[in-house]
Amino acid sequence: MRTIDTDVLVVGAGPTGLAASALLARLGVRALTVSRHATTSPTPRAHITNQRTMEILRDLGIEERVRRAGTPARAAGANVWATGFSGTELARLRAWGTGTARKAEYEAASPCPMFNVPQHVLEPLLLESARENGADVRFGTELVAVEQDGDAVAATVRKRPAGEESLVRARYLIGADGGRSTVADRAGFRFDGDPGVLNHAVNVWLEADLTQYCAHRPALLYWFHEPGDELFTSTWICVRPWSEWVMAIVHPATGGPDGASDGASDGAPGMDEAEALAHARRMIGDPDADVRIKAIGTWSIRHALATEYRRGRIFLAGDAAHRHPPPNGLGSNTGVQDAYNLCWKLAKVLNGQAGPALLDTYEAERLPVGRAVVERVSESLRNIGPLAQAFGLEPGLDAKEGWARLDELAADEERGRKRRALLREAVQLQHYQYNCHGVEYGQRYGGPGAAVVADGGEPPEPVRDPQLYYQPSTFPGSPLPHAWVERDRTPLSTLDLVEHGEFTLITGIGGEAWLDAAAQASAALGVPIATAVVDYRREYHDPCGDWAALREVDESGCVLVRPDRYVAWRSAAPGAGAADAAPGAGPGAPDAETVSADAGARLTEAVARLLGRAQPSDRPSRTRPGGVR
Repeated sequence: MRTIDTDVLVVGAGPTGLAASALLARLGVRALTVSRHATTSPTPRAHITNQRTMEILRDLGIEERVRRAGTPARAAGANVWATGFSGTELARLRAWGTGTARKAEYEAASPCPMFNVPQHVLEPLLLESARENGADVRFGTELVAVEQDGDAVAATVRKRPAGEESLVRARYLIGADGGRSTVADRAGFRFDGDPGVLNHAVNVWLEADLTQYCAHRPALLYWFHEPGDELFTSTWICVRPWSEWVMAIVHPATGGPDGASDGASDGAPGMDEAEALAHARRMIGDPDADVRIKAIGTWSIRHALATEYRRGRIFLAGDAAHRHPPPNGLGSNTGVQDAYNLCWKLAKVLNGQAGPALLDTYEAERLPVGRAVVERVSESLRNIGPLAQAFGLEPGLDAKEGWARLDELAADEERGRKRRALLREAVQLQHYQYNCHGVEYGQRYGGPGAAVVADGGEPPEPVRDPQLYYQPSTFPGSPLPHAWVERDRTPLSTLDLVEHGEFTLITGIGGEAWLDAAAQASAALGVPIATAVVDYRREYHDPCGDWAALREVDESGCVLVRPDRYVAWRSAAPGAGAADAAPGAGPGAPDAETVSADAGARLTEAVARLLGRAQPSDRPSRTRPGGVR
C-alpha cells in the first residue's frame, strides 16, 4: 500500500473542506484534501453567502470572482409568500438587510455585501483558489478507516471506482465531509440532538423565465401555499434572476432509514420528471409554461450538534459538526467560518510558532457558535407556525374553505382586522430568520479556553436585540470592526489591514511605543506582528473619524488582531502598566524608554498566552508526521 505523508488531511470538498484547503495552502501548510465525490457539487444546494463568509473570500483574494458569479442581495432581497407566482400574494418581507430600516446597518458593518452564490458556482471558485495556491485536492477518493496516536493520524483512503488504497499519514485531520460524516463516525464523535430525520425534501432544479412575476417584487425566496384538500406548499429559490430556480418540496419524515443534510436521499420520497413538471406549472399558474427540468434530487434534514469538535488530532468542521435545517442560511457559512478559525491555528502550530494548546481553542470558540446556530435555526422553524396560522391555511380544508380563509384576511370587518394584526406580528417574527444580523455577523469568542486575553473590562451591553442587530466593538473576542480608511488616496477597510496569516497591531497618534513593542514581541517570540497606524493624517488616514468612533481605546492605545480578524487583546494606552513596572522611580510620568519596555513586555506576554506558550521563551518545535502504528 502506497504511503502519503502530509501535515493536514482534509476529508470532504464541499464549501468547508475547499475553504480549508485554500486557506491552508495560502498559509504554506502541506495538506491533502480528498472527496468521495467525482467533482464539485453539480447542483445549486446551499446558496446564501453572508457578509462574514464574503470577508473570508476577500481574504482569499477571490471576492471579485464571487461577486461576478453571484447575485447581490440588493437585486433580489425580499421574501414573498403567495398562493403561486401568478396567484394571490399573502405577505412580503424585505430581507438580508435590503429594507430601508436595515440597509445602512449592513453597509456600515462590512466592506462586503451579502450575495446569492449557489453551491455549484461557489465550490469551483474555492477549488480554483486552492489549486492556485498549490493545494492538492483529489476527488473520487473516499476515507475508509482512520486511527490516531499521540504523534499522527493514519487514514486509509480508497480511489473510486478502481479500489486502489493508500495510507495517508498526517499530523492532523479535518473532517469536513458533511452530515453523514465518515470521520465523525470512525473517530467516535458524539452528538446531541435528535439523530433521526426531521423532514425529507425534493429539490427540482429547473429553468423557466418568470420575469413577469418577479421583476416587480425581486426575491431570493418565494414561498407558495395553495389551498386545497391536500394543502400543497413549495419553496422556490432563485438561482439566477429570473430564469433559473430550485423548487423545494418538503415532506414530514415518516420513518425509514436515517438521513442527513448533505444531499443524502435515504428514506426520502421521490419525484419523477413528469410530476416535477406538473408541480412547477401548477405553482407558476400556467399549464403551458415553458419549463426545463435540469435535475431532481432528494435529501433529508437532521438536527444534531457534536458534543466535541476535537478528538486528539482530529477536528470536525461544517455539517460534520453541526447539522440543522436550512432557515437563516447559516449552514455552509458557519462551516467556512469554522475553517477560517481553525486553519491559522494549525499553521501556527505546524510552523513552530504556537504550542499545541492553541488547537484546543478551536472547540472552545466554535462549539458555542455551532450551538447558538442550531438553537437559532430551531427557533426560526417554530416562528413559521404563527405565519401559517395567520394565513389560516391548514391540511383538511377544501379549496373553497381555504380561499374563504384567505379572503377573510382582506375583509373590512373585526375578524379581518384581528387577523391582519396577527399576520403583521407573524411577519415581524421572520426577521429572526431573514434579518438576523447579530447571529450572522456578530459572533463573539470568549469564556474559558478562548484564544483571547481579557483587558479587565466588561463587554459592552447590547443596546438592541443582540440576535437581530450587530454591535461593533473592539472588546477582546469580538470581530474587528470595519471602518473605511485611506492610504495614498485608496480606500481600504480596517479588515484589509490585517496581514494574511499574521497578527496585526493597530494604534494611532501617540502610539509609537506600540510599534517598538511589536518589534520586541516579534523578536522575542519568533512571531511576525504587523503594525498599522490609523488616525488623522497618519499612515492610514481616518478621514471621517469612523475608526476613532469604533476603537474604544485611546488614540495612543492599541488593538491586537488575530489572523482571522478577531480582536485578541487591547490596551487603553502604552503607559497603562508602566507606573507599576518601575516602583520607586519618583514622581511624574514614566519616561519613554520605560513606557516602551513595559508595552513590549505586556504585548509579548499577551501573544505568548494566545499562542499557548507558557513562557515567551518557549519555542515549540516543528515536526513531521511519524510514529503511526
